[in-house]
Amino acid sequence: MRVGVYIDGYNLYYGGRGICGRGTAGWRWLDIRAMLEGVVSAHSGWPTIADSRVVFCTARIRGRDNVDSQRDQDTYLRALVQHGAVDVIEFGTYVARTATAPLATADRRGRPVLTEARWPLMVRDGQGVDVPRATFMASVARREEKGSDVNVASHMLVDVLGGSVDAAVVVSNDSDLKMPVDVVRQHVPLGLVNPTKGYPAGALNAAPSTGVGGHWWYQLTMTDFTIHQMPASVGRLTRPVGW
Repeated sequence: MRVGVYIDGYNLYYGGRGICGRGTAGWRWLDIRAMLEGVVSAHSGWPTIADSRVVFCTARIRGRDNVDSQRDQDTYLRALVQHGAVDVIEFGTYVARTATAPLATADRRGRPVLTEARWPLMVRDGQGVDVPRATFMASVARREEKGSDVNVASHMLVDVLGGSVDAAVVVSNDSDLKMPVDVVRQHVPLGLVNPTKGYPAGALNAAPSTGVGGHWWYQLTMTDFTIHQMPASVGRLTRPVGW
């Protein structure tokens, strides 16, 4: 069976950080091919993989904002290619901008609750009159990755509709992938791997028998990350300190 694996790199990274712990070493130097082939073999029920095509979609960090992170990411991406852990790295863009938004805190479900003026911190207008329940506006730096979801969908649809793979695996919990995922289920068996510790995105759900059938779901664990690490040295490239 020829299996195409399509990964949203930032979804995988931040998911792994949530599962394993931001300051924890031993999970970032991930051998993506080894991990996904292991997951497919253990949880899909599909025939043995004869060939896998691994497409890793990400964006380069801007060194101006974080020189160390840019260097570490570059080392990792080069190691992935040299080790044969991916076949394609597709780059989106990394956008840094300033955004203005109301100051808020999160409720128990993570939804924003606007912070309102009340004593001991009150807002007064130009005439010195209190403005109860006024909201506070904050200007903040926003750093966003753009394009990975589109690149995941594009590569997957080209491969599936072009007949170059017999099954597909998507590593993402992004509900924006609903339409391409629904299309793919009509043509080949599909595995959805949730790389986060949150609930699977409801928009991506479907019955295992939908379309051609043979679909499955899996949520990554800390063990999936830690037992599938590349060698500490890949050629002249060395795993960054703390990874």
